Amino acid sequence: MTEVTIETRNTSGRAAGCRRDALRRLAARILAGQGMEGAFHVSVLFCDDGFIAGLNREYRGKRGPTDVLSFGQDDGASGPEGRVLGDIVISMDTVAARCADDPGAMRAEVRLLFCHGLLHLLGHDHGNAAERRAMQALQARYLGVSDAEAWRGGKAG
Repeated sequence: MTEVTIETRNTSGRAAGCRRDALRRLAARILAGQGMEGAFHVSVLFCDDGFIAGLNREYRGKRGPTDVLSFGQDDGASGPEGRVLGDIVISMDTVAARCADDPGAMRAEVRLLFCHGLLHLLGHDHGNAAERRAMQALQARYLGVSDAEAWRGGKAG
């Protein structure tokens, strides 16, 4: 059995776009699909482009905002809600711009970015074309969408 606690915080000034229970169900599906059982905890921060740009520069050495970043807990620490997997940071400015402020599209985009971030926390990457295809296929599977809908940006990286 897989149980997930999702802790959310929104500093973006925009609606988060996706309910915590929807993210929890998605996380449970992903973790179970990856053969992980037990209790897990994931933190999600919904922020603005300025905040995520600072993180992107500090931790990846890249200029400007990005859509999602993940910060894993390498020590496998456990808290009261279970094993702490890490933090996912999503820019709601980028989500809103990408989705023309359409609420339904924004919910789908947040789910995609959350799925992407969680797969990173579980060790998946997209540094080359084969890894990108594998990660895209997992995202499509867990989100129940086509491979084309399961990826943004086209190229690995």
